[in-house]
Amino acid sequence: MTAYQTKLMMYYEIHRMNREGFTISRISHLVQLNWRTIRHYLSMSEADYERFLEKRSERAKTLQPYEVFVQTRLQKHPDTPAAQMHDWLKEKYGDRLGDVSARTVFNFVAWVRQKYNLPKIREQRVYEIVDELPYGQQAQVDFGCYNMRDNGGKRVKVFFFTSVLSRSRYKYIWFSDKHFTAELAIIAHELAFTFFAGIPCEIVYDQDRVFISDENQGDIILTGEFTAYTRERSFSLHFCRKADPESKGKVENVVKYVKQNFLFNRPFEDIQTLNAAALAWLARTANAMPHGVTQKPPATEWEIEKTFLNPCIAYTPKPQQLAYTLRKDNTLSWKSNFYTVPSGTYKGRGSKVMVAEDNGQIIVSDQAGKEICRHCIAAGKGQKIKNTDHTRDKAAAITELIDQVCKLLDDPIKGQLLFSVIRNDKPRYIRDQVMIMRQCIEQNQKHYINLALDYCCKNGVKSARDFKAVVQEYNRQQPVEKQQPALTINPLTGAVNTVKLSEPAKSNIQDYETLLQNQPACR
Repeated sequence: MTAYQTKLMMYYEIHRMNREGFTISRISHLVQLNWRTIRHYLSMSEADYERFLEKRSERAKTLQPYEVFVQTRLQKHPDTPAAQMHDWLKEKYGDRLGDVSARTVFNFVAWVRQKYNLPKIREQRVYEIVDELPYGQQAQVDFGCYNMRDNGGKRVKVFFFTSVLSRSRYKYIWFSDKHFTAELAIIAHELAFTFFAGIPCEIVYDQDRVFISDENQGDIILTGEFTAYTRERSFSLHFCRKADPESKGKVENVVKYVKQNFLFNRPFEDIQTLNAAALAWLARTANAMPHGVTQKPPATEWEIEKTFLNPCIAYTPKPQQLAYTLRKDNTLSWKSNFYTVPSGTYKGRGSKVMVAEDNGQIIVSDQAGKEICRHCIAAGKGQKIKNTDHTRDKAAAITELIDQVCKLLDDPIKGQLLFSVIRNDKPRYIRDQVMIMRQCIEQNQKHYINLALDYCCKNGVKSARDFKAVVQEYNRQQPVEKQQPALTINPLTGAVNTVKLSEPAKSNIQDYETLLQNQPACR
């Protein structure tokens, strides 16, 4: 049908609705034209409207100088789209073309096609009838969405999963009030397998993001959740090519059937009521009425097919484990929160753990799968979730170190008293204070250590460095005892060498200074 015929039919339709009592506003809404245009068309006779169309077709066009070029290209390549013709015009004429919009080119190409009878020819796909598959061989899966209305007239969007056994055409649908994710799709699969009383050998899918994370030149990469699920189940997967819904036409027809037969004009109450109504509809209509192709009720055929399906054993989903890098403070970042692991789990750069989510908890395991710890999942973001047994007990380690140092003293009780005062005053630096005390005790005589300990306890000294200064002061005040040279015994006679006991005579330095002062000056 040409554009001229389409506009003429629209004119007659507007006048028909006007004769039947439709208001201009109602007609405008139905034909999607401005109400002023509707009023203008109603004021015109049929002859006036035909002259109006002829006048519009004869008026000057911006691209009129390029008519021959466009006609020649369309005759040679009838399937050329308007967007490609626009690019050819810019390539051929450049700046001469000017600033022409894509819509102008589209309208001009359509006008040239109509004027010279050059319809757009598309390559026709060749179809052939497909043999019926064996019982239990295949099922097809697809998703759909539909806008319903509740009892108050408010629009409610629902999403549904549908599956059909390819041989018997036995159908199943399940509705959700939110977008399908991999987790919801797995639940829907399990409900379908229970409904079918078995699992087919193969399931056909679209290349949906629910199942596929990437397509690498034909190599389908599944999402982590769906990969783990398919490993547990016994069916194989077949993904159709992109933009090719006809390769799974059975389930495409089911989606259309659900929308046009079950959902059409049905009010929405709640999702549970909708799913209950869907099961009743399947039982009385979708699976009970004879199928248009097989001419057999799907329910009757399913009685045969279910014996060929693989048994459906209860499925317990295993939490998916993902690798996470540990931070050097023995924490891991998971969904914008920080969770601790036991101290010492971090073994250096590149340390990793496996994390899985299960029943409101995250389970942390090592690379071999051995569980390390669990945490309740925190609400919100930026929180630090810590188990008390994950951090090392620093207080116990310091206490043990203090006990070791106090054992070096003659009076450990006084030592504990002094350390208690220092610890209360300098809790952050207590380890450094203990090490200074230990070094001081090991390098000085116990006599001076005891004196300094008594002094510090009486005067409330709160620093290990002050204790060390007191010890050094006692060392400075005490006279140093002259050490007698060791006597050597002759190994042959046993006599003591007394020469070493003799002390050489010493001169007084004052005598030399007096002598130097009495000497005459040199000339």
